[in-house]
Amino acid sequence: MTSSDSRHARGGPGLRQLRTEMTLAEKASLASGANFWNTTAVDRLGVPSAMLTDGPHGLRKQGGAADHLGLNASIPATCFPPAATLANSWDPGLVERVGTALGAEAAAEDVSVLLGPGLNIKRNPLAGRNFEYFSEDPLLAGTLAAAMVRGIQSRGVAACVKHFAVNSQETHRMSIDEVVDERALHELYLEGFRIAVTEGRPWTVMSSYNKVNGTYANEHRELLTGVLRDTWGFDGLVVTDWGGNNDRVAGLLAGNALEMPSTDGVTDREIVRAVESGRLDEAVLDARVDELLTLLDRTAGARVDDEAVDRAAHHELAVEAARRSLVLLRNEGDALPLGPGAGRVAVVGDFAARPRYQGAGSSLVNPTRVDDALEALRASDLDVVGFEPGFARRDKPSRRRRDRAVRLAARADVVLLFLGLDESAEAEGVDRTHLRLAANQLALTREIVALGKRVVVVLSGGAPVELPFADDVDAILHAYLPGQGGGRAVADLLTGVANPAGRLAETYPLRGEDIPSSATFGLTEATSEHRESIYLGYRWFDKVGAPVRYPFGHGLSYTTFDHSDLVAGPTSARVTVTNTGDRAGTETVQLYAEAPGAAAGELRAPRELVGYATVPLEPGQSETVEIVYAQHAFDVYDAEAHRWRTVGGTYTVLAGASSRDVRLRAPLAVVGEDWTTPDADHLPHYLTGQIARVDDAEFEALLGRPLPPSRWETGRPLNRDDIIAQARGRGGFASLLHAAIDGTGALLMALGRPHAANNTRFVLDLPFRSVARMSGGRVDDDMLDGLLLMVNRRFLAGVRRVVSAWRARRRSGRAPREN
Repeated sequence: MTSSDSRHARGGPGLRQLRTEMTLAEKASLASGANFWNTTAVDRLGVPSAMLTDGPHGLRKQGGAADHLGLNASIPATCFPPAATLANSWDPGLVERVGTALGAEAAAEDVSVLLGPGLNIKRNPLAGRNFEYFSEDPLLAGTLAAAMVRGIQSRGVAACVKHFAVNSQETHRMSIDEVVDERALHELYLEGFRIAVTEGRPWTVMSSYNKVNGTYANEHRELLTGVLRDTWGFDGLVVTDWGGNNDRVAGLLAGNALEMPSTDGVTDREIVRAVESGRLDEAVLDARVDELLTLLDRTAGARVDDEAVDRAAHHELAVEAARRSLVLLRNEGDALPLGPGAGRVAVVGDFAARPRYQGAGSSLVNPTRVDDALEALRASDLDVVGFEPGFARRDKPSRRRRDRAVRLAARADVVLLFLGLDESAEAEGVDRTHLRLAANQLALTREIVALGKRVVVVLSGGAPVELPFADDVDAILHAYLPGQGGGRAVADLLTGVANPAGRLAETYPLRGEDIPSSATFGLTEATSEHRESIYLGYRWFDKVGAPVRYPFGHGLSYTTFDHSDLVAGPTSARVTVTNTGDRAGTETVQLYAEAPGAAAGELRAPRELVGYATVPLEPGQSETVEIVYAQHAFDVYDAEAHRWRTVGGTYTVLAGASSRDVRLRAPLAVVGEDWTTPDADHLPHYLTGQIARVDDAEFEALLGRPLPPSRWETGRPLNRDDIIAQARGRGGFASLLHAAIDGTGALLMALGRPHAANNTRFVLDLPFRSVARMSGGRVDDDMLDGLLLMVNRRFLAGVRRVVSAWRARRRSGRAPREN
């Protein structure tokens, strides 16, 4: 009987009762994977194996060799818009429908756990994995993630919300210590997860690689047990990120049940020794095993015949999701939509023909098909007179391409200029170093604008970029990363077949250096200091009144909307929305709360999102919507008391179309406690939002403890917990190892293989312990110790250790597990 047959033969209620029949070794084996993607089976008792695989926006089930970074091919699956794009819809119903389709495709492939959605807060636009995350705001991120979870799990497949918690950057992500004050931790970085867990009820949660205030997230008992289970009521399983285990016993004690991938039995044996020595109470292991068996019970019925999955319908859903999520940023003089009378249209920009529709790394989907905008525009009623790519990817100079594009633009009445971030800019494992578009794209834009034609820019990319030309072009449509149906969606919006309805789920800054965390983001070694505290995104820009390119929640339509009759009640607000234009359209009503004393004198944002609703309306139609306030709409997290407090006073409820486009205001008296910022005398710049002036002493006053060292300790030997990047500059074999990995990445980039290049450089951030644990048994601990001797200038001793360990393996006949 195959593992799949076994699963469905013994699936269903009752697997937990088998735990009492297991040996200690069998229970320990269930705490780690059997291979790269599957849990371990206990064939003697009929306990099946379950498959986990990537899937934030599409199933990535690998049919052959397995890896975590998208290097090897996966089976075809629908590539829906990633979370960064879907978030712009502000539509939980749409997101839930996408989740249902994802769950169906996973079930058809016998996948038990789909590793998504991701909902880490977007602290800084430079973060390389932001395309996988929803928003800078925890309410929006949490409610959309909960909707995705409900959709996936409606098909009997477990969703896995990730990465818990504070996974705010890719640089040194497997070792970085995210230093954040307790209030910001709960109000921003945990709140989205709370909403996803309490409203979505996911069956699994993935812990993050990083440390949170000095403790690895996977070993953080307060997070995994105190918050996740005891406070939020989570009753599922916590799985590591792939290779994200540090101390296996500490992880079990904290609340982690499953380490992935297989470590070829290394950590299984650690668990057995810990129980036998008394370090680990066997009851703790039993609880973790019960969590795994419960997951197997819950997913036992997840089966959909592959023939029953309507790939064509899923593609149409991908197109619909993109249409609802693209954002019209600018539309001067009603430059859009373009009709048959628009004149001669030139299409310029490589992204029109070779779209960027998803990010890179573990979420890389092999799409069932891809629509490109160029073909969709040619099939429309527009008079498309030609296409030129205009530039080369990765900022390669090409004067010939630019000249050809400018000549084409000169013959046209309208230029559709497709710009964006290329594949090397956004990927798992690497952060961007700036927010600029490629220089060759900016040069092309300047020359085309100088022609005096109507210019419409279509942007591609999963995060904000600087737009120095924004005021010089007629319109800007942000396609984000629109999934496999994005090309048709772009054409439909440009031509008016559909009406733009997307609203930004993040603030678009004027410049990268305007962001509070920009001074140190991705530049430190041992720690990442969240000195901005709660002032993230629009919370900071609105606190200090700093100008932005486009505010949080911004997005234009081809029709107009009027907001009226705002009534703020104790638990909800009502507002009437009217479509005052001549086209059907969808308005997103956003509710914000202004707290008393928030503008100055208190450590509070001037306004925070407390509710929202999307309202589709025909021309002339009105609808009154009731929006329930978020659970913590009028609360602050008291770090001294370790609890939420409702702060009393007279608030102002705002209704509008962005954080700065406020249409209506209504007072609301909130009954609660008196509260002022603790230790305010020592936090002068936090009270005013002047984060750039916060020094070490003020940040320490906010944290309530001394700052840990931000740089790596030098002059000591490297150990298993250090990352390979720390080998740089140490001389000898260490420097050679670093140079070989870094040089391979540079070579791959030069050869035009950005995905492989980024994934190669990702190796530099691996802890040395991961070399053994992610090798599938090919490298054991003795070999790893030999490698560390070589790195620490004991080359010959290290070589002897490696050779000795290899010979011992040959004599013992032990072979690595197959993936």
